[in-house]
Amino acid sequence: MKNIYVNERLKDNYNNYYKGESDWRWLGAIDKVNNIINLCNDYPHESILEIGSGEGSILKRLSDLQFGDALYSIEISKTAVETIYQRNIKSLIECNLFDGYNIPYEDKKFDLVILSHTVEHLEYPRKILYEAGRVANYVFVEVPLEDNIRLKKDFTFDKVGHINFYSPKTIRRLIQTCNLEIMFQIITNSSCRVYKYQYGKKGFIRYLVKELILRTIPSLATNLWTYNCSMICKKTITL
Repeated sequence: MKNIYVNERLKDNYNNYYKGESDWRWLGAIDKVNNIINLCNDYPHESILEIGSGEGSILKRLSDLQFGDALYSIEISKTAVETIYQRNIKSLIECNLFDGYNIPYEDKKFDLVILSHTVEHLEYPRKILYEAGRVANYVFVEVPLEDNIRLKKDFTFDKVGHINFYSPKTIRRLIQTCNLEIMFQIITNSSCRVYKYQYGKKGFIRYLVKELILRTIPSLATNLWTYNCSMICKKTITL
């Protein structure tokens, strides 16, 4: 599987996608890092590799909170790498371009690999999940749960680049078919501040409704709306 590369259309899209920092991604990073810390704090995390770091908001937040002594990043986007280095992230050791699927590090190089809102972008998600399990003892995965009643029948490409759409069941099965054991899984709503940023005053009501249904009838909630699913995984022993 070493000859698998990112589709040129996708690569061109991401090469021009990350130019400078954005308030929207920073707000999202706060929520994402909260989930990372909640699930990973009790496991070794001194050395961390993030795959698909975008403009580096998660790396910056992790560094600010001193979660991880040594942070690494690999990206397919030139503008992402440039923006990440411009942020002068204190704990960042290096950020490199890669081919999208073959991680350029040796086995068990890291304590933890982070794939936060990355798997939904991948043409061959199993390839990168196998690679993540090769280079780290633990793997954190978070995806948006977009396979619900609001998902349109037919696919239309947009610049955000989501090409895979998951439910709580399908993302779990994907992980389990990549020699990874799910140790803990949570489904979360975005924070109220994210809704207010996106929808203004109405955002508070949207947040409350989605939060209430998620807490009381989670199966209904994930069928009606998009939430985030986070998992901490470890590699299973294969014979």
